[in-house]
Amino acid sequence: MTDTIVTPGNATATPATRVADFVASEMFAKLFHEGMDLVERTAAYLDGPGRDDSRALDRAGALAYAAESMKLTTRLMQAASWLLVQRQVAEGEMSADEAMGERYRLPPDSIEDPHWPENGETAPAELADLAALSRTLYARLKRIDENLFAGEPPQASVNGVGAQMDRLRSAFGN
Repeated sequence: MTDTIVTPGNATATPATRVADFVASEMFAKLFHEGMDLVERTAAYLDGPGRDDSRALDRAGALAYAAESMKLTTRLMQAASWLLVQRQVAEGEMSADEAMGERYRLPPDSIEDPHWPENGETAPAELADLAALSRTLYARLKRIDENLFAGEPPQASVNGVGAQMDRLRSAFGN
């Protein structure tokens, strides 16, 4: 599946138009379900078999497990939040212009790959798999986010007057 949002019909569309088109697409519906399924799968693992996996590790492995599970949870919560905002746009609960606000954009995924102790135990396979899937999902969402908002700086606030002033400044170069 390709994550390209700009098509010949909307290459010059505004970011708000691109967002509205995207959230109405089948691609978004599939991506939303994929993301939410991964969140649910991860929660089920961490609350169930993951606890047993963690207890079976030595001290260094258990600490690495805890750190990795926190990174995984953080990454997925950011992804889920982004997807939920886009769904609000799709359902008319939020305008596409509002969704362009900085607080609704995805930050870079600064969470590094897992670092398990050398000469120690390896990560449980399910945790490693979920971490890899979450990094892939996050990277896809980040590319989509950047594509949707290409050519327009994110808005710092959702303020009708401020947004209008930004448009005027852009139009008159001041």
